[in-house]
Amino acid sequence: MENLIALLIAAPLFGAAVLLCGGRRLDRAGHWIGTALAAASFVVGAVLFADMLGRPADDRLLHQKLFSWIPVEGFQADIAFQLDQLSMTFVLLITGVGTLIHIYSIGYMEHDERRRRFFGYLNLFLAAMLLLVLADNYLLLYFGWEGVGLASYLLIGFWQHKPSAATAAKKAFLVNRVGDIGLSIAIMLMFTTFGTFAFTPVLASADEASSATVTGIGLMLLLAACGKSAQVPLQSWLGDAMEGPTPVSALIHAATMVTAGVYLIVRSGTIFNASPDAQLVVVIVGAVTLLFGAIVGCAKDDIKKALAGSTMSQIGYMILAAGLGPIGYVFAIMHLVTHGFFKAGLFLGAGSVMHGMNDEVDMRKYGGLRTYMPVTFVTFGLGYLAIIGFPGLSGFFSKDMIIEAAFAKGGTEGWILGGVTLLGAAITAFYMTRVMVLTFFGEKRWQPDEKGELPHPHESPKTMTIPMIVLAFGSVFAGGFFSIGDRFLHWLAPVTGESHGNPPVSALTVTVSTVVVMVVGVGIAWAMYGRRPVPVTAPRGSLLTRAARRDLLQDDFNHVVLVRGGEHLTRSLVYVDHTLVDGVVNGTAASVGGLSGRLRKLQNGYVRSYAVSMFGGTAVLIAATLLMRAV
Repeated sequence: MENLIALLIAAPLFGAAVLLCGGRRLDRAGHWIGTALAAASFVVGAVLFADMLGRPADDRLLHQKLFSWIPVEGFQADIAFQLDQLSMTFVLLITGVGTLIHIYSIGYMEHDERRRRFFGYLNLFLAAMLLLVLADNYLLLYFGWEGVGLASYLLIGFWQHKPSAATAAKKAFLVNRVGDIGLSIAIMLMFTTFGTFAFTPVLASADEASSATVTGIGLMLLLAACGKSAQVPLQSWLGDAMEGPTPVSALIHAATMVTAGVYLIVRSGTIFNASPDAQLVVVIVGAVTLLFGAIVGCAKDDIKKALAGSTMSQIGYMILAAGLGPIGYVFAIMHLVTHGFFKAGLFLGAGSVMHGMNDEVDMRKYGGLRTYMPVTFVTFGLGYLAIIGFPGLSGFFSKDMIIEAAFAKGGTEGWILGGVTLLGAAITAFYMTRVMVLTFFGEKRWQPDEKGELPHPHESPKTMTIPMIVLAFGSVFAGGFFSIGDRFLHWLAPVTGESHGNPPVSALTVTVSTVVVMVVGVGIAWAMYGRRPVPVTAPRGSLLTRAARRDLLQDDFNHVVLVRGGEHLTRSLVYVDHTLVDGVVNGTAASVGGLSGRLRKLQNGYVRSYAVSMFGGTAVLIAATLLMRAV
């Protein structure tokens, strides 16, 4: 079975090569080729999963080495893959949800002239993400990490004829490069400390390294995770990434890019376990981003950007859980998987709404769509119920466990984190109810498009609705299935470890509190948007609302601190270069030139000058001799 691991990556990688290099002759069949190869990768993953289930829990690690990548004395890098319970979870999520998004894209991108290229980029994205989660060493993981960055750049900027899309792609690429610096530094520290960057020896030796070194590696890994998973302070790219086609948003937010940071932290759990300081920073970043994204999501009228704020917040939950160590590793991944179902469903539902509303994204210009788009309404509604933690649906189980784990941290820290997660649950219920009400309920607020035509909303074709229905089933049942007999906990524990912590309150108390805050959030949103007329133009709002519409001034902060700061730093360096560096160099050159010019006058090539000099010198010597004798 080990020999099948490479096929997981080879199938979508082959699809990307064929579709991107095959030319226009493949335009008619390119979308089917891309979808078939994504599905083939899922089938291989399912076969490997079935084989893994038949093995004992302590014998589920599969390893495949293809060849030595960099065979140098003292520096050995292999193209080798590692498949265990953690990477298998990601394989099934990436290929399963990814295949559904491919199917959805057949209908969504039907009239795009560059559809073949789009499917090539989708395949490339899947291949890069699979390489990231299957690599058995950090250097190969870095290769996949950069591949995901490249594919995201190509997909976010796919409609590059739009300046906003081209700008968003460049922004995502540059912000992620900042995080990638962290991963590269972490890999260098690993090699200088442990003499290798393979997972097994590095993680086994983490306890033997100095506290400062392990903390440094952990913080650099966190910086990398912040970039890929859009966590504070590298979160500014995520909202702008909505400029790409909606299937791209679903793929990035649900199954691939933003989950990479969570995977990196959980995979490197031993390093973080050895550094409480690094763990604390991870928890702080997750808690801050959890609230940051939720507040931003409350103020967005663009349906996709509201969901982008939601993604930022939900990934914050996962990062917070991962920062809790063995208490939260399993629950971080569990919420990642359930989130993959309902967030992909929500984004595809948003795309379906846009498809029926002439690509309108402003929710204030929707209203009353539930009767015109019943399948979209039901599937989107189930995703909505799942993400707000409605009892019995997937989000209820996974998010509730993270909240319990936060309280189980114990002490003052546990109370603070528990309070933050509960507050986040309340805000989530508020902004998602706002999205639901503005889109599907109330009076019609439809407005003419740029061509002056009113939209005629209608249900999307089956190629779009069938993936939405499948994802809706996952939104409803996945969490409960994982929770029966702690099934998911027992599945991942051999890789991540487990700990129950010291919960100050009972699980029932946490569950009741979670449901109460969810109901409060829904009630406030319904009172504000369900029982009042919704103006087509958003009112000015409070200072916090205006700031949230501007992403809590994150771009303003980056512009003032980084862009303007960089400009001032550059000008200062140019001034120092011109005045100090060039001054020293040019001054030295001028001094040498001046001295040379004066010395040159002593050797001008004129005989009469030399004769005068000899006569003058002789006269001076005679005069000096006569003077000496007189004295």
